[in-house]
Amino acid sequence: MDLESLKMFCLVVEEGSISRAAKLVYVSQPAVTRKIHQLEDYYGTPLFDRSNGKMTLTKAGKMLYPIAKNIVEEIQQSKEAVKEITGHKDFTLSVGATLTIGEYLLPSLLGKFKKEVPDVKLSLAISNTPGIIDRLVDRKIDIGFVEGVVENSIFHVKKLVDDELILVCGREHPLKEKKQIDIEELAKEKMIWREKNSGTRLIIENTLKKYGVLDKINYYMELGSTQAVKAAIESGLGIGFLPRITVSRELKYGYLHELKIKDVEIKRHLSILSRTERFRKEIVDEFIDFIYKKMVSSG
Repeated sequence: MDLESLKMFCLVVEEGSISRAAKLVYVSQPAVTRKIHQLEDYYGTPLFDRSNGKMTLTKAGKMLYPIAKNIVEEIQQSKEAVKEITGHKDFTLSVGATLTIGEYLLPSLLGKFKKEVPDVKLSLAISNTPGIIDRLVDRKIDIGFVEGVVENSIFHVKKLVDDELILVCGREHPLKEKKQIDIEELAKEKMIWREKNSGTRLIIENTLKKYGVLDKINYYMELGSTQAVKAAIESGLGIGFLPRITVSRELKYGYLHELKIKDVEIKRHLSILSRTERFRKEIVDEFIDFIYKKMVSSG
């Protein structure tokens, strides 16, 4: 048995088929099959049930997978640790972020970090929170930025900052002249929303429900992106809630106007996720420290 056999076994489990695993590592399907057979010969038992044209894990395969995964990750971590100690620092940094953070917050920070550490090789993947968590678990990214609270014992979770969700209208909207409005006034307005599975929308709806106005709201339009919601509100089609970090430019130049709601404030956490492990690339800790220096201390 060799490490490559364990790696290939884990990849086949995660991809669900030999063909997809082979494509990912640019080898032939027979080569992958040989690695799996070598592993099965070593343990003396089938690891996959190949009946009915599908590959499903046997009882032995289910038992082996988490152990094999841990072995592969420990070997990789040991390589990284030795490189750090011997001066061969790993300058690759893979970052994952949810849409709002990835589009509106991180790009400029990544650029500034690149200026401070010119040798760093950066990549940014954007997904929803479950997608970021999956990428972190699978070691496809080194660090993740998400909205909301994540409770997971395998992660180190640090609150970054609070992001406020604010109500905005266009420059010609009648409500613009009011210093603040009562939350009940929302029932009279045409509301522009993100799609139903949006985390931002869920937070807002829970708040409106708490104040007893959710069922009175006019769901005038649902749009699939923050940019689309902003454009619709700017065009005077209605009003809506958006994260403050996504509308700072529009508020500054008067394209949108913030509507204060009396005695109502809606906030959410922006958090950093990283794996809890004995050996971590030095560049990960450098980046986390940089982010806090630029954001938390200034906020």
